[in-house]
Amino acid sequence: MRYAIYFTPERDDPLAKFAARWLGRDPFTSETLPPVAVGSFSAAEIAFHTAAARRYGFHATLKAPFRLMDGLKETELCDALDRYTLQQEPVHLERIKLARLDSFFALVPADPSPDLNALASDVVTAFEPYRAPLSPSEIERRNPDNLSPAQLKNLHKWGYPYVHEEFRFHMTLTGRVPAAEAERMEQAISDHFGPLLLEPLTIGTLALFIEPEPGAPFKIKSLHPLQGGRARKTA
Repeated sequence: MRYAIYFTPERDDPLAKFAARWLGRDPFTSETLPPVAVGSFSAAEIAFHTAAARRYGFHATLKAPFRLMDGLKETELCDALDRYTLQQEPVHLERIKLARLDSFFALVPADPSPDLNALASDVVTAFEPYRAPLSPSEIERRNPDNLSPAQLKNLHKWGYPYVHEEFRFHMTLTGRVPAAEAERMEQAISDHFGPLLLEPLTIGTLALFIEPEPGAPFKIKSLHPLQGGRARKTA
């Protein structure tokens, strides 16, 4: 069993619904959805290009997947998330946009957000006591030879290369897309999401995702609203 602390829009949010249709899976229910044909891509082609992102569900990583420290229970992690989110303010993004990061596509903030970066760093630090150390095989899966010195240091210290100064908020929509198909893919994503790509986005909850067994699709265990006042929701 692995756990991850992600952001994802709430279940009824239009962005969450359109993303579930795009990826072909709803992490709230673990329901597999029929693939969609968009633009010049067939349904089978979209299913191929979204396969890597589908297993994780629509999300932005804050605390990357981790095993619980020996002796800790899932209920303790959930209780810690409840206490933590009671003290945190939501973060508002004026607009999101589609971006190509290396060779995959994701939704990212249209403008820099120091508040969002600060929240992400704080989540990494606050929940580090719950993370079991990486095994040698887990370290190897991160391809440490391809990491920068700062990323390699993060991997060993925090269990994930892309934290703190290396963090970039993104909500992944595809796997690696060949350069020859990038323009078509950008248009297909824009066609599917439409005006949602121009909307503001509020980071108003933290979601606890679980991976029941190695290689299994991640699903949402619970949502924890920032700024308190509401009870935790079960997915």
